[in-house]
Amino acid sequence: MSRDSSDTLNSREHLHRGLKRRHLQMIAIGGSIGTGLFLAMGGTIRDAGPGGAMVGYAIMGLVVYCMMTALGEMATKYPVPGAFTAYANRFVDKAWGFTNGWAYWFGSSMTVAAELVAGAIIVKYWFPGTSSTLWAMLFLAILLTLNLFSVKGFGEGEFWFAGIKVAITIIFLVTGVLMIVGILNSGEDAGFHNWTLDAGEDGKAPFLNGIGGIVGILMVAAFSFSNTELVGLSAAESENPKRDVPKAIHSVFWRLMIFYMGTIFVVATLIPFTEPSLLDAAEDNVAASPFTIIFRNAGFAAAASLMNAVILTSVLSCGNSSMYAASRTMQHMAESGDAPRFFAKINKNGVPVRSVLLTAAIAASAFVASLIGDGVAYTAAYYLCGIAGVYNWITISVSQYRFRKGWKAQGHSLDELEYKSPFYPFGSWFCIIVCIAVCFGANWWVFTDFNWFDFLTCYGIIPISVIMFFVYKKKKKTVWIKYEDMDLRPPENIQEARKHMSGME
Repeated sequence: MSRDSSDTLNSREHLHRGLKRRHLQMIAIGGSIGTGLFLAMGGTIRDAGPGGAMVGYAIMGLVVYCMMTALGEMATKYPVPGAFTAYANRFVDKAWGFTNGWAYWFGSSMTVAAELVAGAIIVKYWFPGTSSTLWAMLFLAILLTLNLFSVKGFGEGEFWFAGIKVAITIIFLVTGVLMIVGILNSGEDAGFHNWTLDAGEDGKAPFLNGIGGIVGILMVAAFSFSNTELVGLSAAESENPKRDVPKAIHSVFWRLMIFYMGTIFVVATLIPFTEPSLLDAAEDNVAASPFTIIFRNAGFAAAASLMNAVILTSVLSCGNSSMYAASRTMQHMAESGDAPRFFAKINKNGVPVRSVLLTAAIAASAFVASLIGDGVAYTAAYYLCGIAGVYNWITISVSQYRFRKGWKAQGHSLDELEYKSPFYPFGSWFCIIVCIAVCFGANWWVFTDFNWFDFLTCYGIIPISVIMFFVYKKKKKTVWIKYEDMDLRPPENIQEARKHMSGME
């Protein structure tokens, strides 16, 4: 073994397995309850109508469930760092793993940027006219502090942050239902008239803009559900991944679907889709979330401020988990030689400090919000991370499809798998097809009034990824791995798993 390989293995041995099952569940839930639920939700109802929003989120929810079960099958068998990249390297093509790793790291970094901008937007509810850049700098400093602790400290912090979000969401849903049935004041007559509201040229609820309206919000829905896959990434630092990962996957999915579908129903019922205060992510009219609007309409001004504080905590939590995901992905790529080895170093607490700082540097792009407008910066950030997240879901589904094929081709029995995806192969193909359609079709509006800024933020990752794939493939002379040639040896411990995943014997 070369000296570089030995050094790589030694650095990996310092990763700490300090995440418990409750940490895994809350990391995935907390990472997915952020601006997608509290801010972007209003825009989807405005663009597709209440019915269109529910259909769009239901479609992406099913995609996420298929993806998560596919990920769970691999993560319980191979709980390794840089899971998504590692699985593509092992079961598809190293060129694919290389491309996906960089896209996922960049997308997660831009998620942090989106949360920083959202944090500044929320603070302006109390302090209008203040600088978004200064608030983004403050919040980035907080996220850096949280991510430079040990992984156990990170997991514990996320557990309590996510717990606050879950509790508030449940309280919101209960309160919303009481408003709908007329027990609490909702600011208007109780009932479901907003689901049949006719707004003239703007369209008629529950569906606006037909199929195009639903397709148009799929990317926002994908952004909302992003980070659910963190369960697979954090499996390498879980105390018992074979037991905890499958349970976390099922519980996370159903909780998220109840939260998101329930929230859409409550918001759409209590707020007309024509309400100008609903978040318009393309403009600067972003002073409050639908959650805050509902409390304000009910006459609870203090509750609205409290809600805003909770939302602020939640978006910082989402940014925190995204920084974790990005830094672990970069650290793994650096160890495997797909990124500068400078970023592979891990400190004594098991934290890849250099990768964390690099991620923070990219997230600092949020500082331009004051120059181009909060709404524009937020929109650009969530489209960038949304398409990167969807690309990662494609990678997971392709990897699991090929893994199962290779498993069968080499004579293995499904009974040998600790967890099996219940929807194979249809779930994998459904996820792949829908995600490809979302990547190319969700942002079709770009071409109706073309400008380069919108095109690059909505589609730029696609041609860049294609170029990276073929350049890497030609330079490294990688091949599409045959089923019979896949390395399916189950590692006896995490160090051996990492060694195998990097192709080092």
